[in-house]
Amino acid sequence: MSVIRPRRSMLFMPGSNARALEKAKMLSCDGVIFDLEDAVSPDEKIQARTQVQSALQTGGYGSREQVVRINGLDTPWWQDDLEMLVPAAPDAVLVPKIESAQQLKTVEQKLVELGAENTALWAMLETPRAFLRAEEIASASDLLACLVIGTNDLVKDLHGEHTRGRLPVVTALGIALLVARSYGLTALDGVYNDFKDTDGLEAECLQGRQFGFDGKTLIHPSQIGVANTAFGISDETLMQARRLIKAFEEAAIKGKAVAVLDGKMVEHLHVLEAKRQVAMAEATAQLETSF
Repeated sequence: MSVIRPRRSMLFMPGSNARALEKAKMLSCDGVIFDLEDAVSPDEKIQARTQVQSALQTGGYGSREQVVRINGLDTPWWQDDLEMLVPAAPDAVLVPKIESAQQLKTVEQKLVELGAENTALWAMLETPRAFLRAEEIASASDLLACLVIGTNDLVKDLHGEHTRGRLPVVTALGIALLVARSYGLTALDGVYNDFKDTDGLEAECLQGRQFGFDGKTLIHPSQIGVANTAFGISDETLMQARRLIKAFEEAAIKGKAVAVLDGKMVEHLHVLEAKRQVAMAEATAQLETSF
């Protein structure tokens, strides 16, 4: 059985910014994505790599998940990224701009060569070709644990626009979720660019939650609270989940295959979701004790 891990809020932190890496130790995000790619200029790549290595080795992030986004396979940096950072034991490696199964297998092979076959792989889907090949990518490696949506590049490639409701990318989001759920993968929604627009962020987080995403990638610490609330299990939801489980168990004792709670039919599928919510709430509470 896979370990349930909260990923409500995964915060990108530029590896070149030592102050930001230190600040992340005090933030209430579920995880930190140490970024060596988009947030780091070419002349800062080596410095960023060294600082992220130091951050991973020094620790201080509690139980937050620690992920490194390496540079893309079309750059001269990605192998050096892995060779320096994988020995520092991040929880996962996030590979940007994945468009084929072979690309993911190439990274997997490099991890195995480095003796890091237990390091999880995360893949960013951010181009039209990536979404068209999403199932191929999802089935490429047993190390793959998470799909991360990159809506900025996707909108650019589509010649579309960023809109409230995200109608231009709804098809791509749906494909990613169908594939993620089919292969037992976590699915993380893309970033919201205007970090000062709290209302817009909240609306997009709630939309992502309704779609079925497990959490959201973030670009600024001010976005953490909104994401945690939107993708968290509320006290009300938790209480209702426990009531539902209890009602079903009591019905089962009486030999019934279904139960009735508050005038609604409760079947096994509802119990499975309720148990997932309880487990996620418990895992979140345990994580937050390390903040």
